[in-house]
Amino acid sequence: MKNLKPYEYLMSTSRESACVRETFLEECGENLVRAAEMLGECIRKGKKILILGNGGSAADAQHMAAEMVGKMLIDRRPLPAIALTTDSSSLTAIGNDFGYDKVFLKQIQALAQKEDVVIAISTSGMSQNVVLAVGEARRLGCRIIGLTGGLGGSLKEICDICLCASSGGNSSRIQETHIFAVHSLVDLLDRFFLEST
Repeated sequence: MKNLKPYEYLMSTSRESACVRETFLEECGENLVRAAEMLGECIRKGKKILILGNGGSAADAQHMAAEMVGKMLIDRRPLPAIALTTDSSSLTAIGNDFGYDKVFLKQIQALAQKEDVVIAISTSGMSQNVVLAVGEARRLGCRIIGLTGGLGGSLKEICDICLCASSGGNSSRIQETHIFAVHSLVDLLDRFFLEST
């Protein structure tokens, strides 16, 4: 890579990103459809979707919630989705008083109810605050969709559906596949799994 010129490097990373996404679709395409169907079932039952992650994954959580409450490609009623990454007062108060590992756990305890769906995003699958929150969500009777990468980490083991960008060699390539997964989840939900709402 060091001997590549800037444009050559750019083309190389683009090909790498496309390859990670294609492998993801081969491995997880059916699970992606199942996850969208799970979201539809959740909404039909009058439940909600809680989405969480750190850093770029926090941005993906906010992005997904915005497309569900607003719209993506199809104009439809607002859907009940909350990103647990956006309330700076809650995040900083919980982090200060209980530790950063609890910033999502406390929000799950406050907001999650049986049969809600929690979407947990972690490129490594090892983010302690995500894993703790998912464990609590399972205890409360929520269903879990995980977006992760590589081997999937601890998160993979505690999800109902795991969407893992297994061939992503770094967080950037994994996150590029995760935003494709987010867009696909909302698009599939809107087109195929909201008929009865």
